[in-house]
Amino acid sequence: MQGNISTIDDHSSPGATTAWGGIFALALGAFALVASEFMPVSLLTSIATDLHVSEGQAGQSIAVSGAFALLTALAIPSLAGKMDRKTLLLGLTLLMIVSGTIAAWAPNYAVFMLGRAFIGVAIGGFWSMSAATAMRLVPPDQVPKALAIVNGGNALATVVAAPLGSFLGALVGWRGAFFCLVPVAVLALAWKMFSLPAMPARPRRGKGNLFALFKRLPVALGMAAVSLFFMGQFALLTYLRPFLETATHASAMTTSLMLLAIGVAGFIGTVLIGALLKAHLYETLITIPLAMAAIAIALIVFGSSTAWTAVLLAFWGLLGTSAPVGWWTWLARTLPDDAEAGGGLMVAVVQLAITAGAGLGGVLFDAMGYRATFGLSAAILLLAAALAFAAAMAGRARAMA
Repeated sequence: MQGNISTIDDHSSPGATTAWGGIFALALGAFALVASEFMPVSLLTSIATDLHVSEGQAGQSIAVSGAFALLTALAIPSLAGKMDRKTLLLGLTLLMIVSGTIAAWAPNYAVFMLGRAFIGVAIGGFWSMSAATAMRLVPPDQVPKALAIVNGGNALATVVAAPLGSFLGALVGWRGAFFCLVPVAVLALAWKMFSLPAMPARPRRGKGNLFALFKRLPVALGMAAVSLFFMGQFALLTYLRPFLETATHASAMTTSLMLLAIGVAGFIGTVLIGALLKAHLYETLITIPLAMAAIAIALIVFGSSTAWTAVLLAFWGLLGTSAPVGWWTWLARTLPDDAEAGGGLMVAVVQLAITAGAGLGGVLFDAMGYRATFGLSAAILLLAAALAFAAAMAGRARAMA
């Protein structure tokens, strides 16, 4: 997923043993997980053809993984409170291996979707607890470095997953592309097994009622804004491959290069956005969805031009990949004393939004084509910008009260 805020607020003690091997193992696991999550984006056409379903139905593989990630994100705080963190992480990594194997060898659409459900469980569980796990592995002064390494796996997967999937799909087929990630997940499992120390459950500081946070107006508006942002983003992003093939008429190599450009631009945006967030948090959260809505409309108008499409998609990646950093910063500032409940709620909201965006986008894509899907994306992103503005006003009013 596109967010790394933990729902388990644990910190290592100053004298804790540093386990950098475990940190790098988490980063490798994050890479495999994110690459697995978004692999269908660049393979929709091949998946649909082989499994005898429409491209919209194939796109629902993103929706089903998001749905199960949502359910897992809501349940993981109680599960993590009772289990050793190492045992839970190993179980989630094993589930990722099972998911990739099922997807690669699925004889039909139903079995393929079962594999995608398993990856959804792994996604929700991992991202709901990964940051807090990293905090237990290193001393407090090394936590920022540790989190940067773990998040680096996510960023790398964002850069390479889609173009790599497109390239491998053309080389060894979509099934081979899915299975190529299984050995990576096996390596991550083995690395975690030998590098992670035992991490017994610690007493939780509070019950962390997730839904009670909606009683606070700035939180309710902000969560609605972030939900609509991810919904609008994935309504378009999920169906880029068939758009490039049918509207832009891009070759497999050109498609791979465009998807790579999205990832590289996104990585650059993630690096650059930090400076903006320090002094212009809300301005950034409002501007990004406005700009992405404009890009979605521009793709409808200029989608037949390879050059214009490449430029527009690069800007889409620059903005879309960096935006979650802004929303996690908003959460930290808005709920500094409710990180556990707020983090779990954010993960659930984002996964629900991804599910809804991919689902609605697929229905419109099948019924009316890419123009309707991209138009829906633009409309939702405009609403996200409006709600971000409302959240900013509510937050400032609360601060002045």
